[in-house]
This record gives sequence, structure tokens and C-alpha cells, in this order.
Amino acid sequence: MLRGMATSTFYADDLEAAKDWYTEFLGVEPYFHVPNGYYEFRIGDYQHEFGIVNRAYAPAGARNEPGGAIVNWHVDDLRATVDRLLELGAKEYDPITERGTGTGFVTASVVDPFGNVLGLMTNPHYLEILAETGPA
Repeated sequence: MLRGMATSTFYADDLEAAKDWYTEFLGVEPYFHVPNGYYEFRIGDYQHEFGIVNRAYAPAGARNEPGGAIVNWHVDDLRATVDRLLELGAKEYDPITERGTGTGFVTASVVDPFGNVLGLMTNPHYLEILAETGPA
């Protein structure tokens, strides 16, 4: 049974450029590094792991264009976050979209400069759980 997200992993042809780009966006340095292969950040209220892998280690047949599942990260200011990502060179994938009138669930996604889809969301459920449990 699924118990929670452990690590979200993106691939990049230029691992160092991806590490630098995400360091700039996230405002933190990676806490873990495997030379020529992997960087990992801990981010957010629950210190979720976000990894960047050298695309040379991607599974056989992995596509280089965006697609597939999108992990949506909760953000407090969706517009400001999207604007910052676009300023850093990301491209809009799915515009800011309200998901159900008046529910408070609003999503957007961008494609980072390395071809990965980064999902963003304002999510009232996330805030409810955070209020009950507190950050890690």
C-alpha cells in the first residue's frame, strides 16, 4: 500500500546545470551527491526528497519529452511560483487552472530546461494535514 511520497526523481542530460538550476529555484543546496550520477535535495514541510539523475542512468526506453505522471508540489503562492520558474527558463506546460469551482484546488505545471514536468498546486487538503500534524 502507498504510504507517502518518498522521492521524486527527474532526469537531466547536464546534471551539473540541473543541480545549479534547482539550487537557484529551491534556494537550498543538495544535501546528497553521487559523483556523475545523482543529486538530492530535501524540501518542504516534510523534507521530501527531490532527486536529479544523470539521464545516462534512465531506464531503457525512457522518453526525453515531457509526459506521464505529474507530481504536484503544494505552494502557497502559485502565481509567484510559476512566474519565478518562467523567469528561470521553464516553459508553461499546463496553465494555472482551478480544479472545481470554489474548491481551492488550483494547479499549473511547467517543463524545466531539462525536459521534466514540474507540477504545482495550491491544495487546501495539504494545508489541513499540515495544520494537524505540523512540519517535520
